[in-house]
Amino acid sequence: MTAKTPALVFAPSRPAPVRAQRWLAASAPLLLAGCQSALLDPRGPVGRAERLILVNSLAIMLAIVVPTIIATIAFAWWFRASNKRARYLPTWAFSGRIELVVWSIPVMVILLLGGVTWLGSYDLDPAKPLASERKAIDVQVVSLDWKWLFIYPEQGVAAVNELVVPAGVPIHFTLTSASVMNTFFVPQLGSMIYTMNGMATELHLQADDPGTYYGRSAHFSGDGFSDMEFQVRALPAAEFDAWVASTRAASRPLDAAGYTALMRQGLQPRPVLFSAVEPGLFDRIVMQHIPPGPGPALEGKGAREK
Repeated sequence: MTAKTPALVFAPSRPAPVRAQRWLAASAPLLLAGCQSALLDPRGPVGRAERLILVNSLAIMLAIVVPTIIATIAFAWWFRASNKRARYLPTWAFSGRIELVVWSIPVMVILLLGGVTWLGSYDLDPAKPLASERKAIDVQVVSLDWKWLFIYPEQGVAAVNELVVPAGVPIHFTLTSASVMNTFFVPQLGSMIYTMNGMATELHLQADDPGTYYGRSAHFSGDGFSDMEFQVRALPAAEFDAWVASTRAASRPLDAAGYTALMRQGLQPRPVLFSAVEPGLFDRIVMQHIPPGPGPALEGKGAREK
């Protein structure tokens, strides 16, 4: 007797939810319509100028891209095999007029893009003060592992991971790093700039309207880089003055010893306010009279505070 091979029975597969998939695909553009880049939604003069550069550059490039696409489709349609009116020139090799068009258009585009970039770079020099009838407020910025320290030398207060500024007033930032190189970036206000140990860079920004804006580190600096974020709160002048007064009443000064403790690698999940700052602290950091931090720890050590 021969053993019978058992028959293979395939269970019918469940039908894929084709209708639901089609609905999701059709509604995806509507869902994404509510999302927009912060770079395209500026809230300050620098951000608006940078958006204008992006729009102008896009328009210049589209001026060559769109005609090229149209010409490619038109040529493919005109010189199709069924079109008897198209001239077939198998021995054609060179045309000076075509070469002139082929080379002149890219040259014009490069000149236009170069001009837009040069003018924008000059007008948006980070160290160039913003035109305003109101006096700029000085803010000293120190990038740490992995937190941001903001010192207000005129007001005599400081904050960690919270930047409070008056709306409609230019802000003069002086930035440095207490550890590795980092990047200060508030997309809606514009002008990303590096912070480097042993030197100070300058940046001028302004928030035109009251609101809360997102800021972050835009340069990889170790395990805690992804959470190295801060909030920018732009307040009316009266509310900013009230914030300064309430911060001064907090009875939590920042001196060299407190700053040394703050330098320890780790994240600061909540903003911390300091009612007073030791005079000359920022200058001592820049001049490295206070030794810089050791940089990111290896193998994830010290990435997060308990």
